[in-house]
Amino acid sequence: MSFRRQDADKWHDDVPGARWFKADLHIHSIDDLPGGSAEMPSGLSGDPEDPQTLAGYARRFLQAAVERGVQVIGLTPHSPRVGAGDETSAVWRIVDEWNEGIDDDGTPFREKIYAVFPGFESSLQDGKQGLHLLFLFDPEIGCDRYLNAFDLVMGGGSPWQGNELQMSRKRAEEAFNELARLQECERSVGEDWNSLILAPHIDGDKGLFGMQEAQVLQLFDHGMIVGLELGDQKMPPDALRDRAWLREGMETHRLAFFHASDAKRLGGIGCRHAWIKLARPRIEALRQAFIASDSRMRIGFERGANNELREIGNPPNVQLNKYPWLREVSVSGASFFGGKERGELRTTRFYLSPDLTCIIGGSMTGKSTLLDGLRVHTGARLPSDAATRGQVEARGRNVFGAGTPGIKLDCQGADPAAPLGEKWPAQFFAQNELQRLSQESAAVEDILARLVPSETGNIERRSESLRDLDAQLSDCVHQLRKLDELHADMEQACERARMAKSELNAFAEAGVEGLQQAGRDRQLWAESNRAADSIAQSIRGTAEELATANIPKIDETLTKEFASREHVARDLRLGEHRARIAALLQEAEQEAKAWGVVAIAAVEVLKDREADLRVAVERALADRGLAAAKLKEVQDLNRRASLLSSYETELERIEDRKTKTEATSDDLRQKRDRIVDEQRKAFRRVAEEIGREFGDRIRVRRVDNGDSKPLERFLERLRQRGITRWWNDWGSKEKPSPDTLIENLRSRTLSNVGMSDAVQATFEESITKAKERELAALRCPDAYVLEMRMDDDSYRSLNDLSGGQRISVLLSLLLETADSRPLVIDQPEDELDSRFLFDTVLSALKKLRGRRQVIVATHNANVVVNGDADMVIQLDATARQGRVACMGTIEETEVRNAIVRTVDGGEEAFRLRRRKYGF
Repeated sequence: MSFRRQDADKWHDDVPGARWFKADLHIHSIDDLPGGSAEMPSGLSGDPEDPQTLAGYARRFLQAAVERGVQVIGLTPHSPRVGAGDETSAVWRIVDEWNEGIDDDGTPFREKIYAVFPGFESSLQDGKQGLHLLFLFDPEIGCDRYLNAFDLVMGGGSPWQGNELQMSRKRAEEAFNELARLQECERSVGEDWNSLILAPHIDGDKGLFGMQEAQVLQLFDHGMIVGLELGDQKMPPDALRDRAWLREGMETHRLAFFHASDAKRLGGIGCRHAWIKLARPRIEALRQAFIASDSRMRIGFERGANNELREIGNPPNVQLNKYPWLREVSVSGASFFGGKERGELRTTRFYLSPDLTCIIGGSMTGKSTLLDGLRVHTGARLPSDAATRGQVEARGRNVFGAGTPGIKLDCQGADPAAPLGEKWPAQFFAQNELQRLSQESAAVEDILARLVPSETGNIERRSESLRDLDAQLSDCVHQLRKLDELHADMEQACERARMAKSELNAFAEAGVEGLQQAGRDRQLWAESNRAADSIAQSIRGTAEELATANIPKIDETLTKEFASREHVARDLRLGEHRARIAALLQEAEQEAKAWGVVAIAAVEVLKDREADLRVAVERALADRGLAAAKLKEVQDLNRRASLLSSYETELERIEDRKTKTEATSDDLRQKRDRIVDEQRKAFRRVAEEIGREFGDRIRVRRVDNGDSKPLERFLERLRQRGITRWWNDWGSKEKPSPDTLIENLRSRTLSNVGMSDAVQATFEESITKAKERELAALRCPDAYVLEMRMDDDSYRSLNDLSGGQRISVLLSLLLETADSRPLVIDQPEDELDSRFLFDTVLSALKKLRGRRQVIVATHNANVVVNGDADMVIQLDATARQGRVACMGTIEETEVRNAIVRTVDGGEEAFRLRRRKYGF
């Protein structure tokens, strides 16, 4: 039975992106009545297998959940059927009622309950007394596959013997594998559903901790279990006490604790629950919540004065009037995000979360334009730095606001009659606006480029051209590496095809075709024999049916009636008819058998002929130096030989592409060299101007190719200790450039750059043709060091004066403040090291949830993925128009793919991101 989900848009119309829900993921149904572990609701009578009774129960179940404020439900009986038939599944009746039913007040249940996940609680053959696990599924699995999944997990066994719960015939690992195979099979035919596994009552005899520590960690390694259900009176510290191994295992595998009711009756629904943040009513969203439990899950209880558990007083629900936040921005008509589409005015809408919204996209896709446009439109404070202020105003007015478009802001939590800047009193920080105190070469260059306005535009354009050329050269290197691989593969394919053609010629001379024809003839006669046998069997079956056919007696009344019907009267001897038919059938069977005898004889004759031919062919092959086993490869050889011409054509095409790409790469390098020279001249003029302006109190020193990180990363990837040690020995001295290394490599004079004979040999062996191209494409940008003259007339760089990463301190204070005004930052990672970003900034962002709207434009995966963005907006653009390429959360495949394509992060970010993406 298939399942088609009905729409319920109201949830995310109210709050875009991820929002909080009260969840109870462990609720039994009356499917467990046979085992005595469930109760019929009071006032509901009738046979529990009766469809009308099940329908009434489903409504009562959903109404009970609504009454207790439960919005996400996990249906987990021990058995998914209250009776023997599949149609008696109370679980599935609840799913159908939630999807299609309407409550007594006329509101669909799906607008009162966000998600219902069908599932079951099975006892697996692990541990001393069995291991209970909860299996949850997307409703899209459909009733039939859901019941099939239960049968697979149980190994076909019954969940009950009398009223005693029975264990599955499978261990957990086997059940996991069965589900994985089922899901893979369904995905191969386009079925869209997922599953998730939780460990209930973990401290019970049949819970997860009834097993040994090593067995528990082994189950964690599978990556299938994502959540651990706490006991009714326990909190996370209780479960972790004296279990250091558990804390480590949970952190490694991203598991989370949660509370659930394990309700056997409707009155128990929601008595234990968790708060879960979801962006979709799907299992993948639930999995993401468990993985990101520090920001997407909350235990629903806390210790009271008497140490009892009580519900938390301030659940993490969305309070629309708690603090000001911007829900929607719409831009229509002219401007970068408006314009026309197919001749009609276009409207672009941006939906924002009340918590963290991340805006991603490639360069020039409009991220800064959107933020700067909002800044200008709302009249927020502009940057004090003139250059930054000019950029913000230019983007805000000349791009975002060009053509006076219609701009509407839907502001929540504020006086609707107040001025726009008061309704949404956001604090903005443009890209690079937060003062760069760590003197990175790129930051210094950016500062210098703005010191002499007459040079700024050209410097920026050249910088952009250099970045584009670097990217194009990198792309050429990548293309050439792929072409090298294709060329090698195609040469091998050509050689295999030529060899196949040669062997086929030898086979033809040895008479293989005659041998193959003999085999085909024998096969035809064998099939003819099977046909004869099948016909004979069919005849025998017909004869047996004839012999047992009942011939009623023709009484006097029928005889009289038939007398007037001549065509019937002539045929009243039914017994004789049957006898003649039987005789004909017997004769037909004998003829079919005779046919088979002839066919069998033909097969035997042809076998002998084939054997004689095989001996002759094998002898002829041996004379030509070929093994008889090669006969099995004739068909494959024919296929390979037939491709020779196309392989040769493709090889020529690849060689032509290589020649053209290499020529393009040479042209790009020459163009880049010219632009680098022009840029150095411009910065020399800037340095001279600084010298005149500041009277040598501040000076600029240029280090050609001084930003050696690109070359350092290249050398690190070679993974050769000698080369790494040689590089490190340079210390802070001016290091050789990629061009210098290439020149000395080709002239075999690497000793000029300090390489010993051994290191030279290692370097030359490591630099393949592809690596040489990669090295030639590298550019180490010039470094510009700002220096200040001290009292003793010595110069010291500003790095030495700054005292460290003051920007980190400023941003920390900004994020830790109690200010509830919305915070908008353009690419904060540009000014922070990744470790600080991951350890401090993201932690602070998570603490802001529920009390401050944060909007961040970013290229960093730490912010988007490990910051657990509640809404992700990917922008794309042409030269004149920007658009929303996709919008949503990481649960959605399109958004997940956009994140992979457009942002990146450190090692820890990648490890966590891999778990989130399901790699």
